[in-house]
Amino acid sequence: MSFSLSSRAPSGPRRRSLLVGAAGVGVLVGCSPGGEGADAAGSGPSAVERARARVARDSEALLERYDAVIAAHPDLAALLTPLRGEVVRHARAFGGGKAAGAGRASASPSGSPSASASPSPAPEDPRAALTELAAAERRLADKRAEALLEVPGEMARLMASVAAAGASHAYVLTEGAK
Repeated sequence: MSFSLSSRAPSGPRRRSLLVGAAGVGVLVGCSPGGEGADAAGSGPSAVERARARVARDSEALLERYDAVIAAHPDLAALLTPLRGEVVRHARAFGGGKAAGAGRASASPSGSPSASASPSPAPEDPRAALTELAAAERRLADKRAEALLEVPGEMARLMASVAAAGASHAYVLTEGAK
């Protein structure tokens, strides 16, 4: 028994046509202006740029907290100065500049709520000051870890690295408070 192929043309598009069409759509989507550099509407900063600015502001606000604790408790400077230096590098990595200098931090340059719009004064007890600073580092590390889902590739890797550093800072501060 022989099987013969039907002589009539198949209805609908061929598989090859679908693949070529799908590849073309992929190319068009990949080249569209709605990538990392702009919002879907084409105006304003992208999600990555907004995330970068938010993370920089948060690092600058955290830097202000470090400065407040160091000013209130100069005897903690040996413990806090290296951690503060890392926070400065984090702010710079995300484009922060105002508070990322070697001197004391200036006010946070944003109108949006950040880790702290103006740092509260450091507690009088050095242990309480370290505990509060550790809690701020931990909250910020958690916030950054959650935000990883909102950003692509390299930005996510940088945020993950900074979140891990913040978690280790929280550990060092907690141990220092003991």
